[in-house]
Amino acid sequence: MNNVKRLNKWANAHTYFPVDLLRIALGVFLFVKGISFITNVQYLQDLISPIDTMGGGMFLVHYIAPAHMVGGIMIVFGLLTRWAIIAQLPILLGAITVNLIGNMHSQSILLAFLTLGVCLFFLFYGSGKNSADYYFKMQE
Repeated sequence: MNNVKRLNKWANAHTYFPVDLLRIALGVFLFVKGISFITNVQYLQDLISPIDTMGGGMFLVHYIAPAHMVGGIMIVFGLLTRWAIIAQLPILLGAITVNLIGNMHSQSILLAFLTLGVCLFFLFYGSGKNSADYYFKMQE
């Protein structure tokens, strides 16, 4: 807990508007990806088919899209950003695994690696000053 407070203090002292725009863009991207998975469930089932042999395929279908949508909204507003990103990490690692095990799509794996990298950045950086977390913290 002490490490998180120290990271928050550092991030709030070194916050920049372009970093906040990157966080908002990440949240919008995840939300739109969740919407696309809901509107095309068969595409999502085809994507997870290489790892569906382990079981839990229907659980994954019902976890991925809502986690992207809710997590994306939370990341856009900067509300519990680290928790929202922690919920995204298994999905992104699964996306990389699916691309490595199944048919390799260079654009998809590049997008998954890029999204994972940005998520890991915000996992350590936090939500910054222009966020709901900072606003609620200042209300205390």
